[in-house]
Amino acid sequence: MAIHENLLGGPPPTHLPDDPGPRELLAAGTAPSEVAARYPTSSLAWAQLADEAFERGSTVESYAYARTGYHRGLDALRRSGWKGHGPVPFEHEPNRGFLRALHALARAAQAIGEEEEYQRCTEFLKDSSPTAAATLS
Repeated sequence: MAIHENLLGGPPPTHLPDDPGPRELLAAGTAPSEVAARYPTSSLAWAQLADEAFERGSTVESYAYARTGYHRGLDALRRSGWKGHGPVPFEHEPNRGFLRALHALARAAQAIGEEEEYQRCTEFLKDSSPTAAATLS
């Protein structure tokens, strides 16, 4: 078996590089908008903004934040060797921002009636990380 294959013969898990700055600022209580402004590539900051907007009933705002976090995460995944499919383990903490943004995008898409996008994002989340799908739902 090649080093870059998992046990099922598929692509290896993608592990995003750790960027503790946004995570530490959010944990310290810094406003997610400040963290996103300081670290605009942080999916975690955008996912937090999406969650907060959704909780206050700002669904379209949540959708926009989630979409930004999702696309920032796709960029990071590609830079890390991801080829458009394969595991993105929730167990690897730096992956959680992307996975949270993907979940938030699915949730907001469903809330605004974008059923096709909701289904696509839900399947993408399950395929990327069954743990994330179970944990975030």
